Amino acid sequence: MTNQNVVVADTNSGLNLAITVHVTNSSIFTTAAQKPPAAPGGYISISRKKLLKNLEINGGARINAWVDSMKASSPTHIKSTPSVNEEQSSWILHHPSALEMFEQIIDASKGKQIVMFLDYDGTLSPIVDDPDKAFMSKQMRATVRKLARFFPTAIVSGRCRDKVYNFVRLAELYYAGSHGMDIKGPAKGSKYKKGGDGVVFQAASEFLPMIDEVYEELVEKTKTTPGAKVENNKFCLSVHYRCVDEKKWSGLAQVVKSVLKEYPKLRLTQGRKVLEIRPTIKWDKGKALEFLLESLGKFSVVFLSLSRN
Repeated sequence: MTNQNVVVADTNSGLNLAITVHVTNSSIFTTAAQKPPAAPGGYISISRKKLLKNLEINGGARINAWVDSMKASSPTHIKSTPSVNEEQSSWILHHPSALEMFEQIIDASKGKQIVMFLDYDGTLSPIVDDPDKAFMSKQMRATVRKLARFFPTAIVSGRCRDKVYNFVRLAELYYAGSHGMDIKGPAKGSKYKKGGDGVVFQAASEFLPMIDEVYEELVEKTKTTPGAKVENNKFCLSVHYRCVDEKKWSGLAQVVKSVLKEYPKLRLTQGRKVLEIRPTIKWDKGKALEFLLESLGKFSVVFLSLSRN
């Protein structure tokens, strides 16, 4: 197996796609896209055990450490330093533009099928203060529609699958919402559809009552934090603090901790100005990608979109 890491830069839309291309002769394989060093907009994930330890109310230093990590996930709080710039330059050096390596990619894909996996927020749409207004442009929608004519295309997002579909409105795509825990194939008539009602898979259905219960509790308890927004993504929850005054972050973190203390089957991870709550099952976007690959007929060349800078 050979790997080629590339970055696609679209000068018209300002889109920067970090991509890992895997070429293999085997049927199913694990694809783990490499991420750049910690930088503005980076994704931070810590174990629930460690997180709850950091959030102990009696340990002021621990809460402060967690708030520091919340700041670190915010691009507005990370300053450009020589070391960070050097790390990013080094990463880009080993992940050159796909446009500059187009011929090599075409050669590597001969006799194989290409499948496109795209994120939504920050990739097909800009990052916005109100998550309900993360609309994609008409130009972007037309580009994705055109792409799907040539390659099986999937959108894998932490968002609820229905919400992503309402944003994208392209029936010919595969959609994997809730961090890959809710998957559905394209509508009838797609040339990539495999009969029946298409691919339908939900990895954590038994958690739905618990997720709804925690959602109601978080909505009620975060009312006293101006700017906080709790989003129900069906199989997971998002607590957005992008519009919360930084002085209130510590209190918000304590509220989330106090709720999750009663739900050991849920874990907490952190994204860009968002705390994400999801079931403690061994399923994520990578697993969803593998599932879709197998459903699509064991294709061998994969493009995985990571982020928009």
